[in-house]
Amino acid sequence: MKQQEQLLKELKLSHTPSAIRRRLQYGYRHNYLRDFVYGAIDGAVTTFAVVSGVAGASLSTKIVIILGIANLIGDGFSMAVSNFLGTRAEEQLRDKARRTEELHIAKFPAGEREEIRQIFATKGFSGQELENAVKIITSNQEQWVDTMLKEELGLSSQGPSPWRAALSTFSAFVIVGSFPLLAFLYQLFFPSASLDPFLISTIITGIAFFGVGAFKGQFVDEDWWKAGVETFLVGVCAAFLAFMVGVLLRGIMMAP
Repeated sequence: MKQQEQLLKELKLSHTPSAIRRRLQYGYRHNYLRDFVYGAIDGAVTTFAVVSGVAGASLSTKIVIILGIANLIGDGFSMAVSNFLGTRAEEQLRDKARRTEELHIAKFPAGEREEIRQIFATKGFSGQELENAVKIITSNQEQWVDTMLKEELGLSSQGPSPWRAALSTFSAFVIVGSFPLLAFLYQLFFPSASLDPFLISTIITGIAFFGVGAFKGQFVDEDWWKAGVETFLVGVCAAFLAFMVGVLLRGIMMAP
């Protein structure tokens, strides 16, 4: 009850005229949670898949570490580049659409005004209110173009930074993806330690899967434990498939 009251109090404060003015002045800030979660989950899944496959094939700790680090750097960079290029392509598409709308406004302003008129007519504007809305929007070309991008083409006026999206993906991939290797690195530096590195790696990776999901749940208004379990199950399926492939390959390698 107290938590709900605190939330309502914060919402009330965020809707004062001064708070609204500050929020609109700074504009919308893109959230890179999707890129972080995408990189974190894929990093943990693919690295642990390597660990599981190698463990299933009963290969040495050094091979686990070599293949794991190679996966971290190679796949992490590949994902980051793919995310950069994909986000950049969206940015270029938006820039092209903006140039097209600017050309249309310059060459056929009457037709573009009519598009604005019909767009806002479907929103319930009519009569003089509709004409006033059209006049206000078309009096500023940047506002005019932004409206056309959003209402006609379904594009936002601004998108996420390709560099920040790529960096979020790569850093999450490397950081969370390194968790499955910790037990093997420990065994490498302390060979006398009596532990099962694969078992420890499994436990650590399971915690990482659950933690990433729970972290995501806090931002998407989902029960943290449900989001954690969902991510955990995805990781378990990937690890199981990789482990079984390793067992299969070990049988092939040991065959006469």
